Amino acid sequence: MMTLKQILITEPSPEYELIDSGDGKKLERYGRFVFSRPDPQVLWSRCLPVSVWRNADLEFVRKGKETKWNVAAHVPKEWPIHFCGVTMLIRPTSFKHTGVFPEQEGNWQWIRECIRAVKQPVRVLNLFGYTGGATLVAALAGAEVTHVDGSKAAIAWARENAALSGLSEAPIRWMLDDVKVFLKKELKRGKRYDGIIMDPPTFGYGPKKELWKIEEDFMELLALTRQILTDTPLFVLASGYASGYSPVTYGNCFEITFSDLGGSITAGELALRESSSGRLLPAGIFARWSRE
Repeated sequence: MMTLKQILITEPSPEYELIDSGDGKKLERYGRFVFSRPDPQVLWSRCLPVSVWRNADLEFVRKGKETKWNVAAHVPKEWPIHFCGVTMLIRPTSFKHTGVFPEQEGNWQWIRECIRAVKQPVRVLNLFGYTGGATLVAALAGAEVTHVDGSKAAIAWARENAALSGLSEAPIRWMLDDVKVFLKKELKRGKRYDGIIMDPPTFGYGPKKELWKIEEDFMELLALTRQILTDTPLFVLASGYASGYSPVTYGNCFEITFSDLGGSITAGELALRESSSGRLLPAGIFARWSRE
């Protein structure tokens, strides 16, 4: 049976801090620089005065369909932070991302523990790998990793992060492909994996314009991942952000797909601890299957 787990909370740290939130926005610090960005979860009022927010180094502004960053002159185009044992470039994008998702800290720590707990070679598949945080954590823990993403730019960014983390020579395979297409090809090739990580978007396209819609494709994706696991797999992890689903939804999908393996299934939420008040900002959901 599925267990609903407590919320996985990312606490403030020297490299990342959720400073404040309110009125549809969040104020965060990545390394030395402070960001003001929209967040649809923030329905409450700010704790800190407007004067603090006005001192943000970068502000993401949306007017109608147009978006832009207002950036102070002293802010570089990119800079590295060391987070959860790996080094990643912060690079503000036109769709308000920074390249790092600090709410994944609890999941990344869990991945590392799962890999280090066994005294055997571990092969991990990271689907929708984006800028590579989970890939790098798994590689640093000793796994051989296949990183799959539909964006050439995202893979290039992930490879830069690997170099910064001292993992240029690590056994990481970088694959530009649609995730479902890739899984079907891997199955035909007889490839199998001990651990699978996935962070599917709500909607998107593969490199050849393959359409992804989570409400239509998620269960097929899970079925394919079930087939590609080894006979004695270690873990499967899925997380989500803007899909609007409950952790129970992901947990139920995992029960249907992975319960025949035994082990345990947990589901829960991801959240960031705000330093100005101690309150939590919801930042996503997750479901996990593990052998133990």
